[in-house]
Amino acid sequence: MKKTTILLPAVVILAALALSSVFIVDEREKALVLQFGQIRDVKTEPGIGFKIPMIQQVVKYDDRILSRDIDPIEVTPLDDRRLVVDAFARYRIADVVRFRQAVGAGGVSLAEGRIDTILRSRLREVLGSVSSDVILSSNRAELMARIRDSARTEAEALGIEIVDVRLLRSDLPEQNLDATFARMRAEREREAADEIARGNEAAQRIRAQADRTVVEIVSDARRQAEIIRGEADARRSGIFAEAYGADPEFFGFYRSLEAYRASMKEGNSTVVMSPDSDFFTYFESVGAAEPPSLPGAAAPQAPAAAPAAPASN
Repeated sequence: MKKTTILLPAVVILAALALSSVFIVDEREKALVLQFGQIRDVKTEPGIGFKIPMIQQVVKYDDRILSRDIDPIEVTPLDDRRLVVDAFARYRIADVVRFRQAVGAGGVSLAEGRIDTILRSRLREVLGSVSSDVILSSNRAELMARIRDSARTEAEALGIEIVDVRLLRSDLPEQNLDATFARMRAEREREAADEIARGNEAAQRIRAQADRTVVEIVSDARRQAEIIRGEADARRSGIFAEAYGADPEFFGFYRSLEAYRASMKEGNSTVVMSPDSDFFTYFESVGAAEPPSLPGAAAPQAPAAAPAAPASN
């Protein structure tokens, strides 16, 4: 009975010691075995590990890629347009021994504070070397790569690898929005005025060229019309001269008919003249004057008496 009373607690104590000497590291972790604060063993592969109970302790760190959001900060680009930048970083603990030596018992929380400091410094340095248009553009991959590379070099001293840095948002400070919008509006209005002025200048050039072309075309058309009209008048005069030379009496008769037609149109003014006037030569009786006979035509019958001169139309 006494042996059982003694052995049972001993077995329990031994079992507890055995269990406390065993620890498990899964695939998402890395572990350090510490003895009085000093590193005695490193477990980077998943599996079972052993330690000395009561003397050694195990500290585990996440081996996955972690995310760290950075509080918005103000940066001043080259063109002095202040911007509020919001960013985040992806990192992982690459060297647990160096990480433990750098942060001690502070662990991940202390390391993230240092990461914030590093990234803020790198953001101000890189974004301050370019203009705000580059920061606000959609093509910011080169800037993010520069920030990541410069922060990665400094973070290696902590045993941390900076995997990626991303700019989430780049905005103007609230107090500068109105002034910035007014300046942007003024710039756009100036550009619009310049475009309108250039458009008006081009329109005036085109209009002047068109007017000049119109004048040239009309002048040339009038010149050609005058030439054609002169040629036609010359031909008409030639035809009249030829007709007059062929039969002067018939030509006189024809011209008299044209004069009668022009003077006796409806709406003409009243004409009063003597019936004995030469104007009515071809209205007289046959005995007084015979109208010329047309070539190849029968002689016309003489009227009984000459008509009286019309008083009006």
